[in-house]
Amino acid sequence: MSVNRTELVAEIAERAGLSKAQANAALSAFQDVLIDSVSKGEAVKITGLLTVERVDRPARSGRNPQTKEPIEIPAGYRVKLTAGSALKKAVAK
Repeated sequence: MSVNRTELVAEIAERAGLSKAQANAALSAFQDVLIDSVSKGEAVKITGLLTVERVDRPARSGRNPQTKEPIEIPAGYRVKLTAGSALKKAVAK
């Protein structure tokens, strides 16, 4: 089962005693800060919950799955998420 944004906003509003509009604004602000920080190469660490960071991905050789021709895949970036201790402990139950 997954939680969509609407359900997440409703749950945050209920637990924090906020209106849904306030919870949505807080979630949007969190999203903006996360995207801005990670796009600049800064890690976002929420102790116990998770760490989000941008990591380099080197150029590499690959193969076109249809034609089997070798291709060069350019260097780039990816997003790495690491679970914190509280999240790991909650999942292990």
